[in-house]
Amino acid sequence: MSGAGESAGNSPFDGKAFVRTLATRPGVYRMLDAQAAVLYVGKAKDLRKRVGSYFLRPALQPRIAAMLQRVATVEVTVTRTEAEALLLENELIKSLKPRYNVLLRDDKSFPLIHLSGAEDYPRMGFHRGARSRGGRYFGPYPSTTAVRETLNLMQKLFRVRQCEDTYFRNRTRPCLQHQIGRCSAPCVGLVTPAQYQHDVRHATLFLDGQTTTVVDELAREMEVASTALEFERAATLRDRIANIKRIQARQYVSEAEEDADVLACRIEGNLACVHGLFFRNGVSLGGRSWFPRIPEGADEGEALSAFVAQYYLEHPAPALVLVNRPVEEGEWLAGMFSERRGRKVEIRHAQRGERARLVEIAERNAEQAIATEAASKGTLRARWQGLADLLQLGAPPARVECFDISHTMGEATVASCVVFDAGGPVKSQYRRYNISGLAPGDDYGAMRQALARRFKRGQAEGGPLPDLLLVDGGKGQVAEARAVLADLGIDGVDVVGVAKGSSRKPGLEQLLLGAGGRVLTPPGDAPGLHLIQQIRDEAHRFAIGGHRQRRQRARDSSELEKIPGVGTRRRSALLRHFGGWAGVVEAGIDELARVPGIERALATRIYAALHG
Repeated sequence: MSGAGESAGNSPFDGKAFVRTLATRPGVYRMLDAQAAVLYVGKAKDLRKRVGSYFLRPALQPRIAAMLQRVATVEVTVTRTEAEALLLENELIKSLKPRYNVLLRDDKSFPLIHLSGAEDYPRMGFHRGARSRGGRYFGPYPSTTAVRETLNLMQKLFRVRQCEDTYFRNRTRPCLQHQIGRCSAPCVGLVTPAQYQHDVRHATLFLDGQTTTVVDELAREMEVASTALEFERAATLRDRIANIKRIQARQYVSEAEEDADVLACRIEGNLACVHGLFFRNGVSLGGRSWFPRIPEGADEGEALSAFVAQYYLEHPAPALVLVNRPVEEGEWLAGMFSERRGRKVEIRHAQRGERARLVEIAERNAEQAIATEAASKGTLRARWQGLADLLQLGAPPARVECFDISHTMGEATVASCVVFDAGGPVKSQYRRYNISGLAPGDDYGAMRQALARRFKRGQAEGGPLPDLLLVDGGKGQVAEARAVLADLGIDGVDVVGVAKGSSRKPGLEQLLLGAGGRVLTPPGDAPGLHLIQQIRDEAHRFAIGGHRQRRQRARDSSELEKIPGVGTRRRSALLRHFGGWAGVVEAGIDELARVPGIERALATRIYAALHG
């Protein structure tokens, strides 16, 4: 790593002199301001040429010129290859979130369909995350809705089971899915392994896009059944062929005969949208919109180029990526993606023909999505301003935190903290606190403990403080919050309690203002109240989720640990093997004895303890 900065006399950064020290090798550069905050991260095939383009050009875009005026230091990291530079740039952008970079936010891994391993009756189901389990994966799909719809089709067409393994192993009679014709009931042996594998093979071919092969094989089977006078089976196969053809006619898109993604970017004001259409084996999997963070003054080409680089480092690229704007260093990126994929990837700016028509469809979707998002943000801005007016804050708060407590008769108490800013919920900063050492049902003590832990840690780490602190409760909770802030010497945080009104109906909440003890009962249609309700409900949801998890863990652990011979390791093995407490309870002695470390005598004791 190397770098250069301002001199002791605070002279401006000499970019031209710095460029002369750089190597003509691939790498990553970081531009920092006088406070060492990273302004921009970029990659380069040739560091000297790329960094020199900022300081040696006679004229620059206003946004770039404004950024360079703030640059006090440039740091560079030389990499061995261009691919390493691309990977390092992506990691630094995600971790540092520089102000002048386009940032793809909140992108989760795409959902997949997973077909389990080599057992007689494999399961087909939804999957998200690492491909760490055996079996086959299909996708990725653009949304969970697309996966659910496809799995629904698999049930209708091929009747492959989708139930969890613990549920499957413990059935004694067919479930409702069999009764409505969506499962062949392998759990109770109503289909042979050979017949079931035959259906699995057809489902796999269908998901691979080989629909014609499936139809041809089913047609031959129908003829054989008809010749053998098995008219009921022939009719079933006929109906399956008709359903497949109907689905194929509805989903097939002739213009996208190969695996392809179609991406279009639109920018309105400071809001950017990238919409993607996804095609696999000529079948449309639907679309999805992203709203990346962009620096002021960024254009659509720049935003799209950054999106392509960041997105396809996280997700496998198809053979063809069609875009509505030329992608900067598109050939280089395509080469990197080809190397990672093991097959050729092309990035093309479609300008005419059928490909251009697909790009136009993506553009229209991007325009619609950005209009909807802008309207939503406009409503959110109105709510934030309404909140400021309602509480007489002078200006909308930049950061709001809300605390809530959840328990069942004092059991497994959990406190939640949710964070909102002008853009909505900041889920990466949500926190849960397991409350301990208090009398059951001590809500005031629980609130005090959670607030103390949050603000003590915030002070120690120098983290951000809220402008407005909401607590779910009345005067007692507000008093605890104000006491914690006073004990820690924290000023400038407005505290408001959100109490249910006398009728406890939504829209009739009372707001208790901490400073003067005033009580507000705003009208039910007040925008500021709507925002408070949204934040309070989110804190409540998050607290309940944590409480239920903690309560279930406690119950799972306590019941099993009461059984002689079952320690922490065996308890974990049982829960892991059966997928949770319900699976352990449903298991028989033979199933329990199959768990590693559980001999038959112990399995008998466990079964007796759980069913005695």
